[in-house]
Amino acid sequence: MTAIQQDHPPEQPHPSDQAHDHGHGHSHGHSHGHGPAAPVSARLRKIIAAVLIPFAVAVVAGLIVLWPGGTPDHKASGRSGLGFDQQTVAGRVVKVEEVNCADVNAQPQAPTEPGQDSTVQNGAPGQSGKKSVCEKATIEVTSGKDKGRTFPEIIQPNASRQFSAGQELKLAYAPKAPKNLQYSVSDVDRSMPMALLAGLFALAVVVVGRLRGVFALVALAISFGVLTLFILPAILQGSNPLVVAVVGGSAIMLLALYMCHGLTARTSVAVLGTLVSLLLIGVLGSLFIAWASLTGNTDDQTGLVHGLYPNIEIRGLLLAGVIIGSLGVLDDVTVTQTSAVWELRAADPAVSRRRLYGAAMRIGRDHIASVVNTLVLAYAGASLPLLLLFSIADTGVGTVATSEIVAEEIVRTLVGSIGLVASVPVTTALAVLVVSADRAPAADGGAERGADAGGAQAARTGRGGRGRRRRAKTR
Repeated sequence: MTAIQQDHPPEQPHPSDQAHDHGHGHSHGHSHGHGPAAPVSARLRKIIAAVLIPFAVAVVAGLIVLWPGGTPDHKASGRSGLGFDQQTVAGRVVKVEEVNCADVNAQPQAPTEPGQDSTVQNGAPGQSGKKSVCEKATIEVTSGKDKGRTFPEIIQPNASRQFSAGQELKLAYAPKAPKNLQYSVSDVDRSMPMALLAGLFALAVVVVGRLRGVFALVALAISFGVLTLFILPAILQGSNPLVVAVVGGSAIMLLALYMCHGLTARTSVAVLGTLVSLLLIGVLGSLFIAWASLTGNTDDQTGLVHGLYPNIEIRGLLLAGVIIGSLGVLDDVTVTQTSAVWELRAADPAVSRRRLYGAAMRIGRDHIASVVNTLVLAYAGASLPLLLLFSIADTGVGTVATSEIVAEEIVRTLVGSIGLVASVPVTTALAVLVVSADRAPAADGGAERGADAGGAQAARTGRGGRGRRRRAKTR
């Protein structure tokens, strides 16, 4: 113990070594204890601010100019076309009993799908002597002025929706209809399972993400608010869907990224990378949607919107959907790339820009491969019924792929994927430039590395000397 105390003073480093070791220790402790600091100078922060502040001001100005005001036309005229604005009340299934379809004047429909069993159909070939069994559900109104009133609902055996006793329902109320027809089943009440699932999602995000998870949930709520309070009403009022999507998507991007990841240079680089990629997606989408002569009017919902609001540009609505749909995945890619560059730089402060870019790109290639696959599968999953219909049709693959209803999804997927792929090298290059901009010159870096090596050698020598002295003392 005495020998160790005597040997300790020679171990004190030179004052210059103390300064160097202090700087290295501070960098290591900060990067691991508090997250990597933004290693940029005030000059670089001013350059980033000079780019992003005008952009943020333009987004705010766009929100102010395009913000919807007044009452939408469909509310003023009472038009909806969807039935979502009808009066609804709560209801519950009291009981369900089996009845003969003929006794309740319910004639089951003939099977319309291949492979459906026709033995349950009354009057179907080969079943003329059998009775069809229907279900009679007694529905009770549980809210509104007619609370406690009941009415019957007949469910045919081949109906897709079946009821069970105690099931909660949403009932449509038509006050001008005859009394026995005023109430009908509109939908199943899914409030409880949906609320429970949302609660589990929020709990998982907060447990894993902690405070950052809370900020992510707040950002999600803000994004949903921008979508429902600005983007949709502005489009309904006749504003250009593409302009509305760009302004609204930019607002979502700024709020979500800075709220979740902080007001730092690293987040600003992710914002710049996302912005460049969104511009590329917008240009490519406009070009190929026009070149492929896609109208965007390929389903009943779009046709209904166009019929109710002829002034809405459906093609612009298609492009707006591409931009908004790509935004969430873009945020993920750009944030991941900037974080990778910052962490690699913190792990090896002396790394060159070329090596830093190459290492970050290797991470980005792995990420982009899985993200593109995810995007394609997401679109395929959303269009699965359509793909099933084409798979049983006697039509060639080329004809199916170039039909408008499928070509629209292909263009949407490929344009978004190109933007995602481009975001990796763009964001990585921006992050490398920013994170390496304040590096010392190469000569100084070589001197520092030499000092590091000399200090390490001296430390090893000191440790070896102490070991020999200890062994000598023992002997």
